[in-house]
Amino acid sequence: MKEVIDGSKGKMDKCIQNLEFEFSTLRAGRANPGVLEKLSVDYYGVPTAINAMAAVSVQNAQTLVIQPWDKAALKLIEKAINGSDIGITPNNDGTVIRLMFPTVTEERRKELCKHVKKYGEEAKVAVRNVRRDSIDKLKDMKKKSEITEDDLKAAEKDTQKLTDKYVEKIDKICSDKEKEIMTV
Repeated sequence: MKEVIDGSKGKMDKCIQNLEFEFSTLRAGRANPGVLEKLSVDYYGVPTAINAMAAVSVQNAQTLVIQPWDKAALKLIEKAINGSDIGITPNNDGTVIRLMFPTVTEERRKELCKHVKKYGEEAKVAVRNVRRDSIDKLKDMKKKSEITEDDLKAAEKDTQKLTDKYVEKIDKICSDKEKEIMTV
């Protein structure tokens, strides 16, 4: 019974981590190295993450600087960024690539907040699916007489409390991200 609840907690933690990863890749008008997380460059025939082949740093609030360790990779990184859905054109000066993030309009900020809400809802659904699976496992254990009816009720209550705690966490993460996006 405890294993089921502990397993649920681990899966719910993964839901939170996934949500935070999605938020890190949202382009909110500030230079954020997280927007490059999903990109990979075909480097000598091997898909390689940009941060594994270059130093990525924030120069100022609107500029991200990518300095590859191998100058031959400069064109490859530029090509990968151009082919991505980031929506920023890289500036290559021969030694580094600069990504200039434009300031975000009010309309775009509201659109980003809708994405935040959507990601939050998806995370809540994932957490609730974990709860459902856990309760199903507990009911199977009851059916096989591995636990009693009272144990089942207590475990269901604990699983629901855990679910409520994680849904609350998701709401907090989403509201923090919305505030960050709406801050000019």
